[in-house]
Amino acid sequence: MTPEELLRHYDDGTEWPGACGTDVHTAYERALSVREMRIARGEKPLGYKVGFTNRTIWPRYGVFAPIWGTVWDSTVTFCEGEGALSLARTAHPRIEPECVFGMARTPPARASLDDLFDSIEWIAPGFEIVQSHQAWKFVAADTVADGGLHARLLVGKRIAVREVAGGAASLEARLAAARVRLKCGNEVKDEGAGASVLDGPMHALMHFLEVLRDYPGATDLQPGDVVTTGTWTDAWPVKAGEAWTGEFDAPLARLSVRFS
Repeated sequence: MTPEELLRHYDDGTEWPGACGTDVHTAYERALSVREMRIARGEKPLGYKVGFTNRTIWPRYGVFAPIWGTVWDSTVTFCEGEGALSLARTAHPRIEPECVFGMARTPPARASLDDLFDSIEWIAPGFEIVQSHQAWKFVAADTVADGGLHARLLVGKRIAVREVAGGAASLEARLAAARVRLKCGNEVKDEGAGASVLDGPMHALMHFLEVLRDYPGATDLQPGDVVTTGTWTDAWPVKAGEAWTGEFDAPLARLSVRFS
């Protein structure tokens, strides 16, 4: 599929007629072309999403390595703990509870975990709403061409990173040990842990930075960017009228969302 076709299906929320028909490298080229088209029409990149960092769900979806895509001022919403999101023009949306980082600065070349810690301004709980224009039947290249499956991102209460930990090792240990209970209404749908995402969200962020910088034409992390690092549970279907809650352990806060 061409970048123009990919963007049209994204805008309309309609299913693709078939697979994207490329390898992963070409899929990233087309995704970056879509990125430029969205910038040209006035949308502003706000950072990135990293997907398929949770190894426990790889066999379920047939994708066995992380992917990444852009998040936008038109798709990211901030709240202090309770938010609302529209599912209009999304394709088979699902919810994912995640840890989100806010960048204070661009990390240095060959950044260590300590360098990353020094580059982070805040952490927050997040709900990424992912989607699939193939009704969740795909190969890895399709997920890349499909914008990394990103549809929406709700970012909850932001906490200054130095209020949480004095360094990278402490932050990584706390986030990896933290758990989340994902609820629809009063029903617990799933539980997961920060350690599920490449052994911890800081490791997921480091992996993403390395692959981003290895990809020709990709834009490096910028001050003010948000990066959401992958789901701690499976991705669960959502629909308008539902209310979902993520009961995160400290240092992350509780997050709730209502869909319209």
